[in-house]
Amino acid sequence: MKIAIDIRRMTEFGVGTYTRNIVRALSRLDHNNDYILIGSQETVAEIGPLPANFQTVPLLEHETTVKGHFNFRNTVKRLQCDLAHIPHLFWLPRSLPCRYVMTVHDLLEHMYLARGQSSLRRSLRFSLTRRALKGASRIFAVSKFTQSEIEKVFGIPASRIEVAYNAIDERFLRGHASEADRQLLAERYLVTHPFLLYAGRIGPHKNVVRIIEAFSALKAELEKADKFPDLKLIIIGDELSKQPDLRRTVIRSGVQNDVRFMGFVPIEVLRIFYDAAKIFVFPSLYEGFGLPPLEAMAHGTPVVTSNTSSLPEVVGNAAVLVNPENVFEIMRALQRVLLDQPLRDKLKLRGYEQAKKFSWDLAAGQILRVYESVGGKCEESAPKKKAEEARPRVAQ
Repeated sequence: MKIAIDIRRMTEFGVGTYTRNIVRALSRLDHNNDYILIGSQETVAEIGPLPANFQTVPLLEHETTVKGHFNFRNTVKRLQCDLAHIPHLFWLPRSLPCRYVMTVHDLLEHMYLARGQSSLRRSLRFSLTRRALKGASRIFAVSKFTQSEIEKVFGIPASRIEVAYNAIDERFLRGHASEADRQLLAERYLVTHPFLLYAGRIGPHKNVVRIIEAFSALKAELEKADKFPDLKLIIIGDELSKQPDLRRTVIRSGVQNDVRFMGFVPIEVLRIFYDAAKIFVFPSLYEGFGLPPLEAMAHGTPVVTSNTSSLPEVVGNAAVLVNPENVFEIMRALQRVLLDQPLRDKLKLRGYEQAKKFSWDLAAGQILRVYESVGGKCEESAPKKKAEEARPRVAQ
C-alpha cells in the first residue's frame, strides 16, 4: 500500500507529539508499505532518520485554506495513494480520492471552545465534523473516554472506533536529572527553591486559576505548621499573555512572590523540571488523554490530578485524584502528598509502572493493523457508486 500522512500540524502541542512519535514507530515496525509524509521537510527532520519506504512531499499551505485543501487532495491523487491518515479531528470537507482514517484526540472544540461561537457556526461545524467522522473508514481514539465521547456526541458506533493510547515522548525516558541539570535550573532559570509544577497548555479548561488558589491556601496551611516556607509554584505553558485572569488571581491570592510563569521551555529542559518538582499538579476539567501526568510519572514525581474525563484511565492507581472544581480538595491533596513520605514513595513506584504501560510501538502496531484491514485502491466515485446502487436487483 501507499499511505499518505498529513503532517502539517506536527509543530503543535499534542497533535505534533502524536504525529512525530507515530511516524517514528511506524518506521521501526513497517518496511513493506510506502509512506508519503505530506507537509514541511523541516519538521520531518525532527523525527530523525527514516527508512527508504518513507518520503516527504512538501506542502506548506495550512489545511484550513482553500489552496491547502486542494493541494493535499491533488497530492494524494497524483501519487495514487491507497489510504490517507489525518492524525487529528477536522471539519472542513476533504473530498479525498481514497479511503481515509483519522485520529481524534478530544472533542474540546465542540465542548469548551465552542461556547464563544454563534449557534449557526457551532451547528455548521458540528454537522461538518460529523460528516467527516462518518466518512472515515476507521477512527482512532486516544482513550476509552474519547471513544465514548465520539459515540455519545456524534453517534458513531463503537465498532468503527479503535482505541490506540498515546505514550510519552522518548526524550522523557532518559533517566533522572543530573547535578549539572539541576545547576542549569539554578543558573538559567533561577530555580533554587522547592516547587510544585504545572506544565501544559494554558486555557480555561486547564483549571490553572484553581491551581493558584489551591496553592495560596496551601501556603497558609504550611505557614501554620512551619513547613516549606520557601515553596514555589511554577507554571510552564504557552500563550500566557492571553490569560490575564491568571496574573489577577496571583495578585488577589497574595502569592505574587511565590508563583512563576515560565512560558514555553524545550523538552530537554522540561524533563529537568519534571524531575525536580515536589509534586506535579494537573486538575484539568477536560482531557482526551492527558500526557503531562504520565510524563511526570516517568520521572518518579508524585501526581495530583482530576477524577474526571480520561485522567483516571491514564494514571490508574498511581496518582491522587481530586474533584477539579473543589479548590480545598486540591489543596488538601497537595498538602498530603507533600508531607506524607510513605505516600510519596508509593506514588513514585506506581508511577514508574504506570508509565511503562503506554508505548508508541504498541499504538503504531494497532494503527498498522487497521491500515491493512481498511486499505486498498481508491473507492469508486460517488456518482458511479450511486448509479450502481440504483440499478434493480435480480433475484438469485
